[in-house]
Amino acid sequence: MGRLHRKDLGLLAVRLGTGGVLCAHGTQKLLGWFGGGGVDGTAKAMEAMGFRPGKPAAIAAGLSEAGGGLLLAVGFATPAAAAAAAGAMAGAVAVHWKAGFFSTAGGYEYPAYLGFIAATLGISGPGRYSLARVLGCRLDRPSMVLLSFAAATVGTAAVVARREQALAAAKSEEGAHH
Repeated sequence: MGRLHRKDLGLLAVRLGTGGVLCAHGTQKLLGWFGGGGVDGTAKAMEAMGFRPGKPAAIAAGLSEAGGGLLLAVGFATPAAAAAAAGAMAGAVAVHWKAGFFSTAGGYEYPAYLGFIAATLGISGPGRYSLARVLGCRLDRPSMVLLSFAAATVGTAAVVARREQALAAAKSEEGAHH
């Protein structure tokens, strides 16, 4: 087995593992699988975290994780899938930011790691053992990587900024009631 094949097997393993985890998290949000809250439960949680309105936020997060994870796992539309997943994880990092880094204290370690791996896969491409390779798909061009990550960055920044504004407004409102 040549060096190139080993690297492609490594990419396959990372894609399957990371994509599988992301997909499972997304199906918790969308379908209530694996002990998740489904859209309604996730919407309530999203509202409590400052993502308003909660239902569209729950659907967007669930689709980014489940869809992005599935596409990463099979190696198709990798730049867009990776950017969507990394964007969702950036939103999760924003939620856990104040708790510090380590997940044992409620920090952002885990979503940051998932987002980092997703982004790395988006940059590296899916490798030889992928659906994109089998289908001869050309969605893995450098321009698609740049476009996907630029769109995800703008979208994520807007969502996180909107969340911060909602939290500040709620805090201000709470202070006015005391």
